[in-house]
Amino acid sequence: MQKAFGHVTAASGFRAAGICCGIKANVRDLALLVSETRAAAAGTFTTNSFCAAPVILSRARLRSGGARAIIVNSGCANAATGDAGMRDAELITRDVARMLSIDRAEVLAASTGRIGRRLPVKKILSGLSTLVGRLSVEGGRDAARAILTTDTCPKEALTRRVIGRREITVGGMAKGAGMIHPMMATMLAFITTDAAITPGCLKELLRESVEKSFNRISVDGDRSTNDSVFVLASGLAGNPVIERGDSKAGRLFSSALDEITATLAEKIVRDGEGASKLIEIVVSGARDRREATRLGFAIANSPLFKTAMYGEEPNWGRILSALGGAGVALRPERVRVVLQGECVFRRGAPAGADERALRTRMGMAHIKVEIVLDRGRAEERILTCDLTPDYVELNKR
Repeated sequence: MQKAFGHVTAASGFRAAGICCGIKANVRDLALLVSETRAAAAGTFTTNSFCAAPVILSRARLRSGGARAIIVNSGCANAATGDAGMRDAELITRDVARMLSIDRAEVLAASTGRIGRRLPVKKILSGLSTLVGRLSVEGGRDAARAILTTDTCPKEALTRRVIGRREITVGGMAKGAGMIHPMMATMLAFITTDAAITPGCLKELLRESVEKSFNRISVDGDRSTNDSVFVLASGLAGNPVIERGDSKAGRLFSSALDEITATLAEKIVRDGEGASKLIEIVVSGARDRREATRLGFAIANSPLFKTAMYGEEPNWGRILSALGGAGVALRPERVRVVLQGECVFRRGAPAGADERALRTRMGMAHIKVEIVLDRGRAEERILTCDLTPDYVELNKR
């Protein structure tokens, strides 16, 4: 039943709704997520210098450590819109607060869509009464659909843990298909939980979870102006308040949060614009995690590599080229490359792989690339997808 209702409202204390207010034609484009209580709240945001108005507004309001509602629109990014864009975001959140009878400082905002255009404020304000009127536990799925842009399907996740003899729920929804690159990307994610946890601990655990998930994916290497990840904790599960991430309860909650962020991140990559393959890149034996990440993304963001994966061509020379240009002083004789389980390069030379058999494996929907170094113990896993003609078609305008 929860799957039908939507996972973002599975945790106790949350309602949501999603409607069409006319930003886009005949599809849901406005969502609202509300907590019955003042929830502990945290967020992480894009590092793009041209961050959108809702990012600026929400980042400032989250300094209080609490929130009650998030208003989200798709179809317009409200980025690069100057002071007018900030006024628009503030006006919309003010009206949401008025209709919910809460403080406007407790309302966060998120937007996704085309950059450089102002929000159609009149359409949004006209739709707010309908949106608020439809708030329900059953509205989670409608909200998950209302935040989509070029996505082909909603992205949701749900898990549970027992903490202090109380079952806690963590659920979430996300959007993202293009302009995906860490720190973070054109993606929005909204996570809810009924766990009782302090704002400081929630912030710490969210930051760590995002670093391992949303900051380890790439579709096209372009970093967005709007990406945001929010988490709201209603505290209604009745568990002892989690105050430290390194406590038993903190580790249990962290594992649940990590499961949600990892699931949503993978769903974003699988639904990458025009993508036909999920590509997993594992770099091991690096000096540190930063080096492993740098090498992994050098491959993940290479158009030559990504187009070869689309063409189902085991051209591992493109992997080596990307690695060699990553700015890490690698010694070829100490690098091993494994593609789809077949060692293709080692000791500075071809490993004699059966390329006919390997080419057959390249037709699989999941491609795995393993880079084995001899420099240390650090390992990182990066997810990306192939680059297809459909990606160009979707983004040529």
